[in-house]
Amino acid sequence: MESVTTGIPLQGLAIAFIPMGIAIAIIFRWSAGGNTAVYAALRMLVQLLLIGYVLVYIFDTENPIVIAGVLVFMLVASSWIAIRPLPNKSIRTYSEVLFAISAAGLFTLALVSQAVLNVEPWFSPRYLVPLAGMIFAGAMNTVSIAAERLVAEQALGRGYVEARRSAFGAALIPITNSLFAVGLVSLPGMMTGQILSGVSPLVAAKYQIVVMTMMFGASGIAAAIYLSLRRHTFNNS
Repeated sequence: MESVTTGIPLQGLAIAFIPMGIAIAIIFRWSAGGNTAVYAALRMLVQLLLIGYVLVYIFDTENPIVIAGVLVFMLVASSWIAIRPLPNKSIRTYSEVLFAISAAGLFTLALVSQAVLNVEPWFSPRYLVPLAGMIFAGAMNTVSIAAERLVAEQALGRGYVEARRSAFGAALIPITNSLFAVGLVSLPGMMTGQILSGVSPLVAAKYQIVVMTMMFGASGIAAAIYLSLRRHTFNNS
């Protein structure tokens, strides 16, 4: 299959921002947090442009210490972002989130990269960094939802077991919906990128199966670990 991936000119990027601009305009019109949306959009733009240059160096490195440093940075950043919705943040809460995402994420990353894909060398950045990004991001979002929902349930006077069940179920809704939708409603980013690069759709589908299973597993395990660590905040069970 011939590769059809082409470069995107600056005017193309500008056009791509039109739907986002419309959405942000609606957010401002409805007073639903427009400043946050603009800030998030600008951060996204700057971060992706910068990482494009940084990845050129990272992908060429043969030093496992550099890759380990990148993974640690990703874990630290994802854990900080995960606690963003919480009204009361603390070092202990951050530590629990960091532990949950790290334990679930690193376990899943090691399993997929070494037992499924047989990455050689084991620290190959072209595999490890993108996989880690998907795994850590999925765990981050799930833990963030679980944390926010647990606080809400606790405020309503729920016991730990009931609050944990509600928070865990809510946290898994996005990733569960993606399992239902993949192949019917959406072609996920990795699969789409491979197809655009000329990879056989069947091969791309197999890779996407690995991606979906690893993201669901890492997300569920991370949320479960975090919710278990938060039992100490409840006076009843």
